[in-house]
Amino acid sequence: MKNRFSNDINIRNKQASFQYELLEKFVAGLVLKGTEIKSIREGKVNLQDGHCYFNNGEAFVKGINITAYAQGTHYNHEAARERKLLLKKSELTKLEAKVEEKGLTLIPTRLFINERGLAKLEIAIGRGKKLHDKRESIKERDVKRELSKIKLR
Repeated sequence: MKNRFSNDINIRNKQASFQYELLEKFVAGLVLKGTEIKSIREGKVNLQDGHCYFNNGEAFVKGINITAYAQGTHYNHEAARERKLLLKKSELTKLEAKVEEKGLTLIPTRLFINERGLAKLEIAIGRGKKLHDKRESIKERDVKRELSKIKLR
């Protein structure tokens, strides 16, 4: 029987690097309910609309959609609830100071399960890209694709 729960989960937010210029990355733990970790292990997570914010010196992530666990009963979790991020106090103060700067925001970029079996969220400090910056990203991607095609020949 194939095991549907996997420990090698690596869910990426591909839109984050296109929409934002990522400056610095941090790894944070997540406060989860029992059925949420089961859904994560099945790979049923959407990071696209996620963003982080601060409330009373604590960091929270909102907009991450962890699909309800199929075999969950009335104990099942709410799919789009906000979740607390677990960071060191020094990291929290540093991040909060950076986010106070004009134009910077915290974006979830990757959700993975570490070697100890714990779910971790990689967050990045990002600055929103303008339209011309996005065009440059598309050009760079196309040039890399063309170069790789030429090397393969």
